[in-house]
Amino acid sequence: MYCHYCDREAAYEAESDGVTVGLCEVHFRERVQELADSDELEALKEHVDVEGPE
Repeated sequence: MYCHYCDREAAYEAESDGVTVGLCEVHFRERVQELADSDELEALKEHVDVEGPE
């Protein structure tokens, strides 16, 4: 799978309602920073169950 924003190999993939989107390391970090700077992060924390390493 390739990044949604560029032609690099996706390092991360997210799936919602049957749609999978890939992000390379650079774009993943950019999106996380954007979330960290917004109020949307609190809303996301309520909907995502984050588990530690297995």
